[in-house]
Amino acid sequence: MVSKGPVLRLLTAINRRRMKLLVGLAFVAYVASVWGNFINMRSLQENGDQKVDSKIEEAVAPLREKIKDLEKRKRNVEHWIGHENFELINHDVVEPLYIEVDQIYHLASPASPPNYMYNPIKTLKTNTIGTLNMLGLAKRVGARLLLASTSEVYGDPEVHPQNEDYWGHVNPIGPRACYDEGKRVAETMCYAYMKQEGVEVRVARIFNTFGPRMHMNDGRVVSNFILQALQGEPLTVYGPGTQTRAFQYVSDLVNGLVALMNSNVSSPVNLGNPEEHTILEFAQLIKKLVGSGSEIQFLSEAQDDPQKRKPDIRKAKLLLGWEPVVPLEEGLNKAIHYFRKELEYQANNQYIPKPKPARMKKGRTRHN
Repeated sequence: MVSKGPVLRLLTAINRRRMKLLVGLAFVAYVASVWGNFINMRSLQENGDQKVDSKIEEAVAPLREKIKDLEKRKRNVEHWIGHENFELINHDVVEPLYIEVDQIYHLASPASPPNYMYNPIKTLKTNTIGTLNMLGLAKRVGARLLLASTSEVYGDPEVHPQNEDYWGHVNPIGPRACYDEGKRVAETMCYAYMKQEGVEVRVARIFNTFGPRMHMNDGRVVSNFILQALQGEPLTVYGPGTQTRAFQYVSDLVNGLVALMNSNVSSPVNLGNPEEHTILEFAQLIKKLVGSGSEIQFLSEAQDDPQKRKPDIRKAKLLLGWEPVVPLEEGLNKAIHYFRKELEYQANNQYIPKPKPARMKKGRTRHN
């Protein structure tokens, strides 16, 4: 009988070597896996850090813009700071306000399409809840309230020029609806409070207005064209440029608002300049006044952009004795001078404003 002892010892030795080899290979594989995971984790961490930094920058950038806007707004009224009859209160009209006043000029709301489209819910809240709060304040203290309504209540009008009896032609679910319908319901609220609670109300339907201290990059046609012309950039016209607008200077508007507030006219009143121009004519005029060599660039038409806009101001003339007196070119020259000074100020503070684009339909860009 053959003894199995040497054979078993041989097999055992071979198995031990195999086991050591397998353990060694497993250890190498483990180290390689750990190192690979470490490299991947570092890569993921770096990519993650970049993504986090990018997200933080996306969140902070609008705040920087808001801070700059607030600084600019404060500069707009800094010449009144310290006056015994002036007090600046930073307050959101969506929240109730408890003060004692005789007259309320309710002008709160973003008014340029890019701004009111940026946050349509906030725009609606400002024009609905904000208006209710201001009407509630007027009721509590027995004040008269003037609502700064808008020509946008007429929408893309089928009546030209637009008088106060025209009910309008508005898309209730379009991109401009948050502003258009917000102002329309604000008017409804005013007259509901007048009829039910006896609150004295005045409603001004304001047409396109411009002048010094307006936001340079708010996206409105005047500020866009002036800024683009001064910076030597193309003047962007949405659509063919045949749309018409009527522009009034800010001092004319202020005089109209004060006249309406202190009148006995409780029904809506148009405040605007009946001098009508196409957008293309207006772009060419600003180019000439600035002395700019900028080209005119035609972009896709903005959705629901009104094709005609001209106020019928016979009511304001008859009942308020008001009409605009500042010629268009004179007002534009004042606005251009202000924009030049602002650009110098912003350049010294390392901030160059850019015009905000409109919300457009898809289409091709062409140049003129």
